[in-house]
Amino acid sequence: MRYLITGAAGFLGSALANRLAAIDNVVLGLDDLSTGDPNSLNQQVQLTVGDVNDRPKLWSLLQRVDCVYHLAAMVSVQESVLYPREYNHVNVGGTVTLMEAMRDVGVRRVVFISSGTVYGNQPQQPVNESAIPNPRAPYAVSKVAAEYYVKSIGSLWGIETVCLRVFNAYGPGQHIPPVHTPVIPSFLRQAAENGTIVIHGDGSQTRDYVYVDDVVEGMISAADAPDVNQLTINIGSGTETSVKELSRLAVELTGGKPEIVYNPRSEGGLSRLCADISAARQLLDYEPKIELSDGLAKTLAFINGKAQHNNTSAD
Repeated sequence: MRYLITGAAGFLGSALANRLAAIDNVVLGLDDLSTGDPNSLNQQVQLTVGDVNDRPKLWSLLQRVDCVYHLAAMVSVQESVLYPREYNHVNVGGTVTLMEAMRDVGVRRVVFISSGTVYGNQPQQPVNESAIPNPRAPYAVSKVAAEYYVKSIGSLWGIETVCLRVFNAYGPGQHIPPVHTPVIPSFLRQAAENGTIVIHGDGSQTRDYVYVDDVVEGMISAADAPDVNQLTINIGSGTETSVKELSRLAVELTGGKPEIVYNPRSEGGLSRLCADISAARQLLDYEPKIELSDGLAKTLAFINGKAQHNNTSAD
């Protein structure tokens, strides 16, 4: 198979690209490197540096491609509140540009990577794909809008489409920005360094944390699964974990003694969010294999290894 992955140097994009390349596929990547790391990609992945809104570049990359994975996006919920126009331009405009280019070239299938955040607060948990989206931030709005564009353009022009709503993915290689650090690497680092773990609200809010390798297996299955055209499918662990429990696991795993501070004035976002993965099990033969405790240990080992490498390089 010949694949194009947009956002190929990002956290999920690079894990997917490397896995596909390892099983003898031709893998082309596109990334503007605004947050992605080209060093995270194996040499077999053919990376092009560029913008997902660049139609001529897309036309050239899409030649003879069997399936496109569209992951290129701005992904910070907090940042999207400040910059909704930019999020709309990249996440929605970039999706439309890509779909137009796929239409022009004649690509068979696209797998669009959406987000579990589109659900917002839902009365029924675990949440299944029939729930009406209730996005609470521009990032989530952009993902819902992009889903509709993918499906509508795909339907009009005969492109097979699959939208995967990925929940809280984590694992080795996750991008760690200086602000708004994802909760798992933040908690692990603070616990290991006897720092401060800040829990917003009372810590009872829950999320569905899914390990990167499990997400990748779901994405790979979506490329050639039958009977999934125009469908939206949840990709998660199917397990609900509170922020308070996550902090306990981080402390237990690291053996650290961080200060745990509750910030009651700052709400912790959605009160509950957990994926019903029945559809993924049925349609994609998807079964998450990595328990949270094991995934946290693998993530911590990667963080420690990277820190050791950086210290050695500095010496």
